[in-house]
Amino acid sequence: MSGAIPTSTSVVESAVIKAPLSHVWHFIKLQDFSKFWSALDKSDYVKGTSDETDVVKWTFKDGSNIEVKQEEHSSLSHYITYSVITSEPALSYTSVVSTIRCYSVTSGEAEGSTFVEWTGNFSSDADAGVIQDAKFKRREALADLAKAAKKM
Repeated sequence: MSGAIPTSTSVVESAVIKAPLSHVWHFIKLQDFSKFWSALDKSDYVKGTSDETDVVKWTFKDGSNIEVKQEEHSSLSHYITYSVITSEPALSYTSVVSTIRCYSVTSGEAEGSTFVEWTGNFSSDADAGVIQDAKFKRREALADLAKAAKKM
């Protein structure tokens, strides 16, 4: 551990998207992330997994890919939680669990918009570079989500 910089192992990024909750929530399905996230080339269900398990492979434009497993999903509370189960190239840390939550903004200047929060909780072996990368990726994806939701 000598020379390692202590870092928080969680990320929280959020945005107010100027589109109704129904437009934003429409995209929050693991298999549909490539419909809004410009970093992704495709997002497809992984065949051969059990009926109870939703596993989706995200293929990034840089050639890397990860398989994500849906852990929780609520159409009533508008959130999805997923974990990374495999990665090529291999991850430099053991695990990460992420949650995307969407809230309808019901009053004020942003009334009719959607507040989106995207968290990531990493295992303790994730370093500062991993956390920074996760922040930037989420910010980029939220900006892409805003563009896609406004077009609906």
